[in-house]
Amino acid sequence: MARPEKVAVVDEIRAKLGEADAAILTEYRGLTVTELAQLRGALRPASTEYKVFKNTLARRAADEAGLADLSDLLEGPTAIAFVKGDAVAAAKAIREFGKAAPALVVKGGLLGTRILSPKDIEALADIEPREVLLARLAGGFQAPLVKAAGLFQAFTRNFAYGLKAYVDQRVEAGEALPVAAAPEATDDPPAEDTDAPAAESTDAPAAEATEEAPAADAEETPAAAADAADEAPAADAEAD
Repeated sequence: MARPEKVAVVDEIRAKLGEADAAILTEYRGLTVTELAQLRGALRPASTEYKVFKNTLARRAADEAGLADLSDLLEGPTAIAFVKGDAVAAAKAIREFGKAAPALVVKGGLLGTRILSPKDIEALADIEPREVLLARLAGGFQAPLVKAAGLFQAFTRNFAYGLKAYVDQRVEAGEALPVAAAPEATDDPPAEDTDAPAAESTDAPAAEATEEAPAADAEETPAAAADAADEAPAADAEAD
């Protein structure tokens, strides 16, 4: 029956493997305690925890986690770097530390559920940092837009030049350019300006003349009738 301490360690390894985005297995034989502390400090900015476990317990944890293929890497003194975040940053940190401490040997690793070889870990370390990749991606999106804007400006500029050259050619050939037609006359009189004083002075006498005309006719009609009445008896007397 397994002791509680070993069961707790197996549960810890299994939980860390399940929570990690990646894991890098290294052989630490030959590294001093100080160097191990320095390596842990170098991996901390990459959100990576570096821990040493017994291979027997690590194999049991890998089997329970469904990662039996990882057991083949658990031979000899092994430490596991549990990565939570960017696996590229962790691979770069381990490679850089290994340049100063050749005793650190990369044995392989895990990315998701995929088993990685030492060459795969080296390839991860060769990838550009995330910030650089994002900047290149943004530049790649921006380049077509800038090119399209330049092409559109060139098209409109060339079209304007071509249109002007066509017009100049027609003028040189003696062809008159079309003139805009004047607006057609309409039968409707122009709108009167009610605010203009001249319109008011012109309309006033016409109104007065219209009103006085019947009065003059009325005065002349009785006088003519009276003259006719006076002349009628005289004519009758002469007839007698």
